[in-house]
Amino acid sequence: MLEFKAENIFILGYSGHSYVIIDSILSGGKNCTGYFEQKKQDLNPYNLNYLGSENISNFKEIIGENYVFPAVGSNKLRKKMIEYFERCQLNQIVVSHQSSIISPCSKISNSTFIGPGSILNSQCEIGKGSIINSGAIIEHECLVGNYTHIAPGVVLAGNVNIGNETFIGANSVVRQGQKIGNNVIIGAGSVVVCNIPDNEVWFGNPAKKIK
Repeated sequence: MLEFKAENIFILGYSGHSYVIIDSILSGGKNCTGYFEQKKQDLNPYNLNYLGSENISNFKEIIGENYVFPAVGSNKLRKKMIEYFERCQLNQIVVSHQSSIISPCSKISNSTFIGPGSILNSQCEIGKGSIINSGAIIEHECLVGNYTHIAPGVVLAGNVNIGNETFIGANSVVRQGQKIGNNVIIGAGSVVVCNIPDNEVWFGNPAKKIK
């Protein structure tokens, strides 16, 4: 079996979104030497070791005291992975790109990704397994739930509250003080100027319900 020194980070998923995560891991001087996937990937730009599926019997033994991170964009799949990590009592970590700006007064939960050039200002709280993608701005006192994806270029003005498993599309703006529920989809480029309840799809400027 391959042996890894402590404080390596192993990822689940190795395509697309994972490349940005790996860049971010490396930007902080940490190691990313192995990945788990359903099958070995033909493209291996970072020369990572393929370690099999997360369902292999010795998954926990391979991870050991190292860290594991869900490198997938899907909210539902990320949630499933993190629940598995918790059942296995594996070490989880926050991954943030070195170029991101994070207030020391913000709180970020495990298995969350903070992308390149993103900004988190004072008193923000980000739930577990969420993505704050490249260039997003999370202003003061915003709350972002678990397993939520804030896409590139999104702006959340102050005191915005975003629920669990919600997706905010690229370059959208949410006006200060608004509340967006659980399992909501906001289309790219939208401007949200009102509260949005659970399980709805909104799009436009100003954003309107479309489903």
